[in-house]
This record gives sequence, C-alpha cells and structure tokens, in this order.
Amino acid sequence: MPAHSHAPISRQPRWLLAWLLGLLLVLGGCANLPANDQQTPSYALPMQQATPLGQLAGQLRQQSGSRHTTGFRLLGSADTAFSARLALTQQAQRTLDLQYYAIHADASTRELLLAVREAAARGVRVRILLDDFNTQGPDAQVLQLAFVPGVEIRLFNPIRGPRSNGFLRILSSLHDFKRMQHRMHNKLFLADNAFGITGGRNLGDVYFGQGDRSNFIDLDVLATGQQVRAMSASFDKYWNNPLAYPVETLLSKKEIAALTPASGSSEPAADSHGIGPTQTTPAQRSFPQAMELASQPWIWAPSVLLSDSPAKLDPEDHSSDDVPTVVEGLLDMMQQARQQITIVSPYFVPGDKMMERFAELRQRGVKIVVLTNSLSSTDAAFAHIGYARYRERLLALGVQLYEMRALQQSSVRSAFGSSGSPSRASLHSKLVIVDGRILSIGSMNLDLRSKLQNTEVALIIRSRALSREITERMQPLLDNGTWKVLQQPDGSLLWQLQPPGSGPDQHQDPDSSALLRSILWIISPLAPDELL
Repeated sequence: MPAHSHAPISRQPRWLLAWLLGLLLVLGGCANLPANDQQTPSYALPMQQATPLGQLAGQLRQQSGSRHTTGFRLLGSADTAFSARLALTQQAQRTLDLQYYAIHADASTRELLLAVREAAARGVRVRILLDDFNTQGPDAQVLQLAFVPGVEIRLFNPIRGPRSNGFLRILSSLHDFKRMQHRMHNKLFLADNAFGITGGRNLGDVYFGQGDRSNFIDLDVLATGQQVRAMSASFDKYWNNPLAYPVETLLSKKEIAALTPASGSSEPAADSHGIGPTQTTPAQRSFPQAMELASQPWIWAPSVLLSDSPAKLDPEDHSSDDVPTVVEGLLDMMQQARQQITIVSPYFVPGDKMMERFAELRQRGVKIVVLTNSLSSTDAAFAHIGYARYRERLLALGVQLYEMRALQQSSVRSAFGSSGSPSRASLHSKLVIVDGRILSIGSMNLDLRSKLQNTEVALIIRSRALSREITERMQPLLDNGTWKVLQQPDGSLLWQLQPPGSGPDQHQDPDSSALLRSILWIISPLAPDELL
C-alpha cells in the first residue's frame, strides 16, 4: 500500500470515528437558532430634566447661546475616551444603553463594567446590545452581567456552536455563511438619553491605551442634546429587532462560567462578577478619573445621524434594499466638496462606485487625501488584500495615499494615548472631512464590508472648529508616522517615509515579512472585495 493512501474505514482508529461523529453532531445540532420568544420590547425613556445629566444638558445649551441643538466634544485620546464613558456611567440615574461590536474581558472593561454594575444597583436600567461574533472564550465572561438585577444583555445575529473554540463555532455555521458574514458594527454609549458617544472604539484595553503589545489610534465624539435622541432611537431599532436575542435564550449562567480559562492558562481569570480579569500584568493598571462634563469645551453645530437599518443583516428581509446605507450617505457628503476631502479609514476597499466618485471629484480639481493602515500596522491582513488591488488606480487618479507605520514615535503616541504605551500602533479611526467644514465620525470603514455586509452608525457634523481640531490632532501622524505611497514612471510603487528624507525609500510593503506577502498573494485571487 502506498505510504500516503488511506486505510479502509473499518480500520481507522476509533478516536477518529468518534471525532467525526462528534463533528457531525455539532454541525447538525447547531443548524438552527432557538425561538426568540423571551424578547420583551423596551424603548428609550424620555430625557428628564430632573436627572443630573438632563439638567446639565439643558444648562450647557443655555450657556452656549447657540441656535444649534446639539453640542459636541471630540474624544481624540485614549484617556478622554475612557474618562467620558466613566463619567456617563457614574452619573446616569435612569438609563444606560450600550451597543457594541466587541466588548473584551480585560482590565479597562472591568473598570467600566464595575461602574455599570454599580449603576444598576442604584436603579439605573441597563441595556447592552452586543454583536455575537466575538462572544467566545474569555470574552464571553462579560455575558455574566446579564444575570445581574437591572442589567439586560442581548446578542445580535447569534452564531451557534461551541464558544470555547472559535474555529468549530464558525465551522458549525458554514451552512448559514451569508448570515454569519453580516455583523452589527455599530458603536453607541448612551446615558439618560441626554449624553451619547459614537465613533470607532469598541470596549477593551487596546482602545484605551492599555494594550500590552499594541494599541489602536482611534476617535470618538461625545454629544449632548437633540442628536442623542436620534442615537437612542437607532439603538431601539436594533434592541427590538427579531435578531436581538436575550442572553438567557442562548446560554445559561453555568455555561458562561465554564468558559473561564483553566488554571495555569495564560489568560487572566474573570472575577466573581464575570466582568474582567482579577489581576493585571505586569503591573497594576491606572485609569483616568471620570471626565468633568460641565467644564468641557463644547462645540455646538448642526448635525445629522446616519444609521443603517438592522434589516440589512437579515438576508431574507429586503425592506431596507432601497434605503441608502451609511457609506452611501458619506459618498453623498463627499459630492459637496469643492477643495479637499480627507479620509481616515483603517480598512480601505473603495469598490467601483466609490472609485467613480473619486474620478468625478478629481476632474473637478478636488484634492483627496487618504490615511489607512500599512500591511505592517493593520490588524486585518486580509482586508489589506482588497486595498492593495486599488492602490495603482487611486494613485493614477491623483489620490494622495498615506499608510500608517506600525512603530510610532512617542510624540505621536502621546497625542492619542499615554506616552508610556507600547510603540506599536494600529489605525482604527474612521472619519471623513470635507473642505475643512463638514465631517463624519462613526463606526464605518470606507470599504465594501461596511457598505454591503455590516451595519454602521455615523454623525455628520457641519463645524469648521471641530474639523480644525481633528485635523490638528491627525497632522502629526501624517507628518511623522506614515509612509506616502508614490507611483514611479514604470508603474511600480514606492513608499516614502515621512517626513521626506527621514529614512530610505521602500519598494515593497514596508516592515512586512516575505512570508506574509506571499501568503496574501496566494489568497488574493480567492478573496472577493465584499468579504474583506
């Protein structure tokens, strides 16, 4: 018998037969979701002037003397992003509504969720809506909050399968691959229907400058006033959607506790409340104090909220087919440009329609500047495949391309987090600025996944002051933390370290390994843009 031929089935080891049988049971037993019959509709409560946050919102509006109904405060650093969320949690008296793609069970999340638990204990109604893609392994421990009085957690678009093993979980859902690909990517943090946060950040150490090896460079905006009610209405649409399953429908408290890392694991164990690690390594972390909301430099400006319909995630629901998506709304915003568009998107896969829009804008003389991740800085190498397909065409249009370096100088890191954080960084900010007067901040990437697969939310704000503040914060990164991509006369690409002359030019994706580049080259023909 040839060395690599297979033995007859009857002679295969019994453990292999048992494994195959178990796999078939997993695939068959997880084919369908349970009935979502425990979901009780609930809605945002009217903003009450009687709550401290409601009173403060009214006072800030009156003090501003502005005719505009919403005030904004940029959360450009990791510290302000954390302290603003902590302030809203500690000061809420009636409601807390959190909507996220991912909540990681780590030190910073533990600090925030301890405050959430304390809010529930004083009578605040807490609703947490979480996409189900990342609720596995240690991160599933945050779901134990669902069993705390006053807290309700729902999982959006659930994925069946064993949460202790991400591969088997995905494998068990391959029969429903199209639905599994659709994810709720929205990010909202709302308190008393009076203050709210949206932007690029999920909840976890890497979003708040506390990562051990790398951190995200990210942006959020804190809002107070009229647009917060629109943000709450968007939350309610998802919360009461049939795809939002109460945790208790899918998991028992015992099943969640069983996902705690075993003794000796490198993962930190969850505390008795299931809301994060009991210890931090290598040293105890320190976190910012709660923001003093009343003393912040609020900017009052006209705005509109763009929010995808949750029906976008249901392949069988076509009610939103003719409704413009958030990304399409941003394309319409770009159409207003007369001078310059600045795009910051960590995952940038424009697609044909966006390329057509860029061509129209360039013909009108509009300057287009794009900042995205380099292959070495991205946390999603497959997404880089889609971006790389468009580089030459973008440069041929005259689009200026900048790719962020993975290793950042302390001056750049300190602008977005603490100067003592790791030197490695990955871009996670999502924003568009038009002519220095209109901007958007939200959860969306400028890629086909955000346009076609995921749901997103974004604020469009007409404000020169806020646009200028963001530009001033991003400029040091563009000037000192990027590679500018250029096209040479022979058509090949060249990466020029910024500022020019500060280092040698590169002729392939900088700071990346030949092995990684080879793997992506092999995979590229098999990876459609809309799945990257």
